[in-house]
Order: sequence, then C-alpha cells, then structure tokens
Amino acid sequence: MGGIRIVRKTSEMQSLSSKVKREGRTIGFVPTMGYLHDGHLSLMRRARKDNDLVVLSIFVNPIQFGPHEDYKKYPRDFKKDERLAKGAGVDVLFYPAVKEVYPDGYSTYVEVDTLSNVLCGASRPGHFKGVTTVVAKLFNIVQPDKAYFGQKDAQQTIIIKKMVSDLNIGLKIKVMPIVREEDGLAMSSRNIYLSVEERRDAAVLFSSLQEAVDMIKSGEIISSRVISRIRDMIGEKKTARIDYVTIVDPLTLKGVKRISGAVLIALAVWAGKTRLIDNMVVYG
Repeated sequence: MGGIRIVRKTSEMQSLSSKVKREGRTIGFVPTMGYLHDGHLSLMRRARKDNDLVVLSIFVNPIQFGPHEDYKKYPRDFKKDERLAKGAGVDVLFYPAVKEVYPDGYSTYVEVDTLSNVLCGASRPGHFKGVTTVVAKLFNIVQPDKAYFGQKDAQQTIIIKKMVSDLNIGLKIKVMPIVREEDGLAMSSRNIYLSVEERRDAAVLFSSLQEAVDMIKSGEIISSRVISRIRDMIGEKKTARIDYVTIVDPLTLKGVKRISGAVLIALAVWAGKTRLIDNMVVYG
C-alpha cells in the first residue's frame, strides 16, 4: 500500500475493508484512544505478525467518559501517533470525528449486563456501555478477523469477549500481556498526569500485586488476607487512595473468598487526581 493511509469517513473504511475481505486477505484491528505508548505498539506489532492488513483506530470516545471525567483534557498527539503507528507496521489509521461515529439523532447503545456493573463499572457508571457501543460500531465498520486488546484493561476485555460471543460477531479477540515501565507501573496514556511524587507512589500498584502473588504461591488461600496486605501496602503511600482491591473469578468477575484455580487480582487506585488500574491473573 505504501506508507500509512489515513481514513476519516466510516463509509470509506467500510468499503476498504470489504475490498480486502473480497481479496481473501485478513484484517487485524487495534482500537485505541490515541496518545500511543509501548503497550499499544505491542498490540500493533502482534497484529502485523498475524494479519495481511493492520488497521489502527484513534477515537477518544465521548460516551465512555462520565460528566466529571477527563474527556476534554485526555492527552492527544495525532502527529506523534501517526509516526509511531507507521513504525509499528500499521497500514490504515482510522481517525473519525465524533459526528462521524455519532451523527445527529444517534440513539442506539450496546450494553453487557452484570459484568459492566462491578469493579470499574461500579465506580464509573455507564462507562462500559460507552465502551461496548463504540467497539461494536468499530467492529462493524472495520470488519476485522482479529482484534487486539491489552490485559491492563482486564474487565474491558472480559466484557468485549462476552459481547462478541453473545452477538455472534465473527472475529477473534486477542488479549496481549501488560507492558510495564521499569518500576512495574502499567503503561497508560494517563500516566502523563502524574506528578513526580505521585509517579513514585504509583509503583506500589505493581509491588503490591507481586506481594499478593507471592502470598498465594506460598499457600495463602483466604482472599481477605491477601486483599488486606495489598491495602496496607498502598495505604503507606501519601498520594495514593484506594478505589477498590478485589479478587474475582476471571470469567464471571464474581468475588472469590477462597482461592482455588485461576483468580484475577484487580485494583483501582487514585494517585492524586489520576485513577490507575492494574491486575494479575494467578493460579492458586
């Protein structure tokens, strides 16, 4: 194709995807909100390895932000994103305007019950309804064979897998490992908000998860004891404030009292005014 192709219209993206499918070629898709980092790039590189055509979308989705959240100040740098995407082997960058995705009179939403109302869904009502709506739309527009998401957003990936299964959407969801900074902090576009002290304190998310894994590997099976240890470690940091710490079933997101088999340890912590999430899957 030569260079990266920027597409702004849904109709153009759909016809391009249809043409690729008619030719018998596969499409790998990485949906993002931009301000790309190495976590995003790892998804693109994997998509490049697996597929004939790689499509990246950049769309800061207004309907997944609450009224007092950071939609307007969410970091954006399209030129840098374009350069990074090109370097990672992306063929098509889908960059629609809000009116293109949600034209006047738009009134259709997709929601996955139960899974969307716990953990981050309890703290951010309506958030996952916005996520599943935009992802369903993007899947219909791009028509991918495989779509790539990061494990950092564990609840999001579980919800999207459930939506794909329930709605018989014909594609595979690939969940790729968390990419971390040197001190273990999960990479996130929002890390840019952190002050020097907040950034230093934020490393406790990873170290507390590591401690939890060590406890479980050493034979601890009572979830409340593991959760208490995580809360104690985070509580020592001046700028950190816990939203939730929980241990759940990695498919149903239901709380687990006694650890047996695979569990998801998930947490959300405010570092100053920035909400950070992290998780680990561990086998008890």
